Amino acid sequence: MIYSILLTVGTTAAAQDSLAKVATKAAVADENLWDLAARGGWIMIPILLLSLISVYVIIERVFVIMKARKIEAGFMSSIKNFILSGNINAAKDMCRTSTSPDAKVIEKGLNRMGKPMAEIEKAMESVGKQEVYKLERNLNLLSIVAGIAPLFGFIGTILGVIKIFYNISLADNISIGLISGGLYQKMVTSAAGLMVGVFAFIFFHWLNILVDRIVHRIETNAAEFVDIIQEQGK
Repeated sequence: MIYSILLTVGTTAAAQDSLAKVATKAAVADENLWDLAARGGWIMIPILLLSLISVYVIIERVFVIMKARKIEAGFMSSIKNFILSGNINAAKDMCRTSTSPDAKVIEKGLNRMGKPMAEIEKAMESVGKQEVYKLERNLNLLSIVAGIAPLFGFIGTILGVIKIFYNISLADNISIGLISGGLYQKMVTSAAGLMVGVFAFIFFHWLNILVDRIVHRIETNAAEFVDIIQEQGK
């Protein structure tokens, strides 16, 4: 009789333990992305802020750079025809209506026509630097994020390890339950920091490539403009 009671109690306890494990697994399976991120602790806050900064800079720069990439077909050919025909005002009007940085550089050159060539080139170079600065503005923020986001993830890893050893020291034993919280923190923060860093790194270099292409086009068109002026002066 006593054996039967003990067996029943043992069976009930085992069933309850199994149900608890199933419930725990179900709770873990039901975790969404935000729940998982919350396990990373407070270090996820600066990582989240860095990701928001990256997204803002990328969206804002993409709009600016894509706008600067647009230039009217045959722009320099039209400028050349206007200059050689002596219709400088038409060339200036065309530059004013254009949104490309090339047009602003050429317009400065047109406004300096009649001055020494060195002065024209210097004025155009000055405007060109300003336009390039407008294109590159805030891109360094992406470089900073790419560098420090993984470091915040590493800090989270260290904090997670500290948490694991602290829990072990309090309980004076080692179990999955004791170390799981610290493991969650170190893995979540490391993954988040690396993802934000890689994201910022990729877009930083991609946007810089686009800027370099625009800069090369500006330099090419500026050199062509100088050649046109010299040809017109002959």
